[in-house]
Amino acid sequence: MTISRILLLQLTLGYLITWCQDATAHGGVGMEDDVCVIKIGFLKAHFTIYQPKTYGTQEFCEDIPEVASSVFVIDYLHDFLKEMQVDFRIIRDVNNFSIFANWDDITGLEDIEQDTVFYLPSVKRPDGVLTVNYDFQQAGGYIGIVTAVHPEKEKTYHAVFYFQVGGTDYGYLPLFIALLVLAQALYWFSNRVPVK
Repeated sequence: MTISRILLLQLTLGYLITWCQDATAHGGVGMEDDVCVIKIGFLKAHFTIYQPKTYGTQEFCEDIPEVASSVFVIDYLHDFLKEMQVDFRIIRDVNNFSIFANWDDITGLEDIEQDTVFYLPSVKRPDGVLTVNYDFQQAGGYIGIVTAVHPEKEKTYHAVFYFQVGGTDYGYLPLFIALLVLAQALYWFSNRVPVK
């Protein structure tokens, strides 16, 4: 095998691995030091979902395994959030934005109220913990929206994140695996010794 082939294979696999990691993240929710964190503008909060009736104290970050009662806990990491009015909304992902959902998508919706399954009006949480209970009735994709309003300036901060209820959304993982198998097959094919 030539050095150019090895280099090309390494670059291709490196790109695919990087792309797969980016593609499997769910919007505004991510892992930092093994803790689920949500970014509300430049502000951060711990984000955890529980299903106490079916999973006890087991924590979920992005996907909820059962169509059941769920508890969302947003624990502010910035004291500044304690001074803000913060609301929380869950909508059905009727437009299939999935992991790519962002604030522009939300503002482009014709009637957000029609797609809303839960809404907690703006409230200040001096203790720094926003807790929401919601009993899901249907499996599928949902989008969570957290909005925080600056207490003095006319600024609003948003977090938009996709999550799956009633199973795991594997996103682009199957496509990544197929591309990996294709890359390996091309490698084997390109290294075949011609039959004499």
